[in-house]
Amino acid sequence: MEAKVTWKSRMSFEGAAESGFSVPLGADSSVGGDNDGLTPMELIAIGLAGCTAMDVISILKKKHMDVTNFEVRAHLDNADEHPRVFTHATLNYVVSGHAVEESALVRAIELSATRYCPAQAMLSKAFPIALEYEIYEEHENGERHLVKQGKYLPESQ
Repeated sequence: MEAKVTWKSRMSFEGAAESGFSVPLGADSSVGGDNDGLTPMELIAIGLAGCTAMDVISILKKKHMDVTNFEVRAHLDNADEHPRVFTHATLNYVVSGHAVEESALVRAIELSATRYCPAQAMLSKAFPIALEYEIYEEHENGERHLVKQGKYLPESQ
């Protein structure tokens, strides 16, 4: 994989990858930036959530789950001292749909965590990643209610 970051001005950059897509990178005004793009650490968090989200939704669709809304919420803690690395992450898989099976979601999370997501495999070597989930039943009127929530724990824990 190839990627590059090109300086635009002050603390503003543009990141590009071989796919041809680009993303603005910026920094907070407290460090001379203009708050005009994602920070590099935000990109790492988005990359982690995005990698596992793509795995999980693909597996749920293959299992014919009727998913109407899906997101992965990532919460990452930073060290207090520089270089302020991530010290812990919690990924919360939030699934809405009709009769989404808990066992299907847990298996999808497991496969992403143990087999398919390279971002999670790599970052889990640097800091612990907790995996949680919520399943909501969606009603015809657009309302939804929580039917299941839990945590995926690898067999070694």
